[in-house]
Amino acid sequence: MEEKVLSTEKKAGMLELIGKFGLTPLGAAALLTISVLPFIFRDEFVTRLLVATLMYGALAMAFDFTSGYINICNFGFCAFWGLGAYTSAIVAIRLGVSPWVGMLCGGVMSAIVGFGLGLLTIRLGGIFASCMTWFVALAMMAVTYNWVSLTKGSAGLNVPALFDTVQNAPYYYVMLAIMLLVYFVLMRITKSNMGMAFRAIGQDIEAASSSGVNPTKYKVVNFTISCAIAGLIGGFYAHFIGILTPQALGTAKTVEIMAISYIGGRGTIWGGLACAMIMVPLMEYSKGLMELRLVLYGALMIAVMIFYPKGLVGLWEAVTAFLRRSNKIWKPFRKIFSKNGAI
Repeated sequence: MEEKVLSTEKKAGMLELIGKFGLTPLGAAALLTISVLPFIFRDEFVTRLLVATLMYGALAMAFDFTSGYINICNFGFCAFWGLGAYTSAIVAIRLGVSPWVGMLCGGVMSAIVGFGLGLLTIRLGGIFASCMTWFVALAMMAVTYNWVSLTKGSAGLNVPALFDTVQNAPYYYVMLAIMLLVYFVLMRITKSNMGMAFRAIGQDIEAASSSGVNPTKYKVVNFTISCAIAGLIGGFYAHFIGILTPQALGTAKTVEIMAISYIGGRGTIWGGLACAMIMVPLMEYSKGLMELRLVLYGALMIAVMIFYPKGLVGLWEAVTAFLRRSNKIWKPFRKIFSKNGAI
């Protein structure tokens, strides 16, 4: 009896520990599975695809942090990703800084620019702020094309690698660590008082203001954190891909990340990651439809927004709720059958 009690207490303690990290037992099992994928798929192409999948998932989570919580769609999101990539690459090439430090420099630079842009544009709110972020992204892209002496323009900038190996497994685990860091930080923030303020602003900014929440302050903080994450991931991308072109700052990638975030489920954080794990490999293996990639993403996003706004997360919650109801319905019958020896 005592052993059973101790076992129950250990299970409760383990569940509590997992819950502190914003995970369920199923989520912890999924992350454990993700961590061993390179050992399951011993193929460099597949491992490289998995790196891209985690990267898009982390970017989608950062995008959802802004669009899903303070209701501002950052159309220039990938410009901050590209800014972090170019910053990390340039400090590594010009100053001889370690790529690991360069990645942090990319995050800091994107945070600084994001903070400045937030102060100038966030007060506009709604579509006006979104359009301004897009215009700034176009301006940043033009700078990378025309400042040839620094960025090499359309010829591309050769970037030093993180590892002296052609294998992709080391990059996978670096990206996995970044993705986990992004997930835990964002979940921690969204479950705090600051996260409640973000939700209040996104749902009704006037009611939030009347409750004592400073919308401008929290919007700028949210926007800066999102841009910093994009810059950090951009720094990794630069040293992973090996060559940078101004297309990294393009709007097309922002649309793709936005679609992944929306299909996953707005205001959920982990929905973008779940969607990326499905959509990125699916799009890669549907190479015959590559020209229609953005069209497919757009069509899926529109369908989700019209027919099922909660996305994949909402679908998952509906399925689990149905299973719980079914369990309650069938539980008495299970007891009856078990007594009669039927089960």
